[in-house]
Amino acid sequence: MSKITVIGAGFAALTAVQKLRKLDAGLHIDLIAPKPEFVYLPGLIWIPTGLRKGSDLSISLENFFRRLNVDFHAGRVTGLEQNGRVVVTDNGKVENDGLIIASGGRFIKKLPGIEHAITPCEGIPAAEKIRERLAAMKDGGTIAFGFSGNPKEPSAMRGGPMFEFLFGIDRWLRKQGRRDAFELVFFTPAEKPGQRLGEKAVSGILSTMEKRNVTTYLGHKIKAFEAGRVITEGAEFAADLIIFMPGMTGNKWFAESGLPLSEGGMLKANRFCQVEGQERIYVAGDSGSYPGPGWLPKQAHMADLQAAAAASNLLAEMKGEPPSATFRAELVCIIDSYDTGMMVYRTEKRSLVTPAFSGLHWAKRFFEWHYLREYRK
Repeated sequence: MSKITVIGAGFAALTAVQKLRKLDAGLHIDLIAPKPEFVYLPGLIWIPTGLRKGSDLSISLENFFRRLNVDFHAGRVTGLEQNGRVVVTDNGKVENDGLIIASGGRFIKKLPGIEHAITPCEGIPAAEKIRERLAAMKDGGTIAFGFSGNPKEPSAMRGGPMFEFLFGIDRWLRKQGRRDAFELVFFTPAEKPGQRLGEKAVSGILSTMEKRNVTTYLGHKIKAFEAGRVITEGAEFAADLIIFMPGMTGNKWFAESGLPLSEGGMLKANRFCQVEGQERIYVAGDSGSYPGPGWLPKQAHMADLQAAAAASNLLAEMKGEPPSATFRAELVCIIDSYDTGMMVYRTEKRSLVTPAFSGLHWAKRFFEWHYLREYRK
């Protein structure tokens, strides 16, 4: 019986497991992650404003693993041996005949004073900390929202959620009748924030910021944070709460893995999601650097598409067949604003941006329910 190891327990990893099991009912699947738990990261935007609790977004995977006959190994990966056929963890070694790496990315936290900022997509505790800080700002104050990227890996950024935190908190404060007591500030080194979403989206985002009286600091490199202050090359400004998403790079163990890395520290993949030059080693989601357009997104939908291709190609390679499944470059997202949403859709052939309306907010919530249903069974 062939043994496949999947590293990770996020979108790409779990989609890979489902695809593998669909294609081969008798396959032995091992999954390595710190916990048998899936955190629905897109829902973090609703924790600060009370639309979600952490328990709504954290799903035990024990039943899912049981149904799909997956052996779970609790541990953190520290490296590979025998050309990837052995995964080394802090809780032992796991052998495999084929490997899919879907362990996500890592935020680059090198800016001086970055401990004074909250990085919301680090997980539920970070989003809950924002909620607590907001609750403590009873008399108002200044909230700064920002993001940066990895200059050596243009796709390795998460700007979309920052727009949602900004617009969602703005709308929440307005519904409470407290918006006049707050100054909201948005900052980023990019001159056109959201450019990977397309020019129409950039225009819509900037006009929305202007309509909502959001102060912007655009196009200036971020130098440092202090307690209560953001420092860029173009300006400094005070902030009582700093919510900041840095750029991303690969997991620390990648550097010791012997696998080829991109300049930005991600695993180099070809269009089949195969790690370049490696036998039976594939990558999906935020761990990889893939060929494609410059706007190729780091988002759950893209991770799912890559995972399906990686699983299909790994099994094909194990049968002696050449990999043939590719993934389409497709960006699909709803930029949520607490009770409304704007849809952005982009492929290599077309781009679409809709006006914001309440139906899209509910569509995003329905999709969350639908997606998580598979793991709640």
